[in-house]
Amino acid sequence: MNKYRQMIEELFPHIRHCMVLGMTVEDADFGLLVLRMPYLKEMVGDPKSGVVHGGTLTTLMDSACGFAAMLGVEGQAICPTLDLRIDYMGAATPGLDIIGAAEVYRDTNELLFCRGIAYHPGEEERPIAHTSATFMRADYKHLEAAGEAKS
Repeated sequence: MNKYRQMIEELFPHIRHCMVLGMTVEDADFGLLVLRMPYLKEMVGDPKSGVVHGGTLTTLMDSACGFAAMLGVEGQAICPTLDLRIDYMGAATPGLDIIGAAEVYRDTNELLFCRGIAYHPGEEERPIAHTSATFMRADYKHLEAAGEAKS
């Protein structure tokens, strides 16, 4: 297990919405994260079709992109979401797990830009949704320096 996966595995049990939705870590590396979300009947938005609610996909992709952003910063950082866009390509198939894969594709002094894709395992070529997101870069060392400047 690499240090990035270890960091996320240790953090995950403390993130309530990730635990409630049953998310698990599939892979992690510098600026990269792959999560798996199981199909749960509690996630269903349309009881007739059994399709999961779009809000669960939003939570999966915000989590994948947000943690990928955090993993894309050397040292410790918090990376609040500034913007998140999800383009839904098609309904998720009832009964199947959903993978949320995200990566940092641009990194500046203040912002991290991420992109992601949601798909069923083995069906990456048939995405459920594409995501783009922007996160604020707040390294702890910068936060501490800002606090010292105010005092």
